[in-house]
Amino acid sequence: MASLKEQLGGLVYSTEHGNTCPDCRRPLAECECAEQVEQARLAELDGIVRIRRETSGRKGKGVTTIEGIPVPANELKALAKALKKRCGTGGAVKEGVVEIQGDHREMLKGELEKRGFRVRLAGG
Repeated sequence: MASLKEQLGGLVYSTEHGNTCPDCRRPLAECECAEQVEQARLAELDGIVRIRRETSGRKGKGVTTIEGIPVPANELKALAKALKKRCGTGGAVKEGVVEIQGDHREMLKGELEKRGFRVRLAGG
């Protein structure tokens, strides 16, 4: 295992290449870390989209979360935008999870099934 100095230290900028990735130490233009993380996220999915309603940590406000959508990140943002437009509410995409404000589980289930996904309502 590397020493603490080696873990914390390292090249972050070079006049030759510009900014470098802190993980792989390559120039950002050549870095593939984000692609590897995305491929790992897609590989661990089981093909079932889970929709649940959450209120914890949101001061009582309900949010519908959609997990396990097996599409790349850029397509996930486009899908989230279409779903938010369909529901007429706001939301966000955080770490592969789509959050849509309000309780729209049934509407989202129907919409995702129309798009060809296997959907389950999760939670209570």
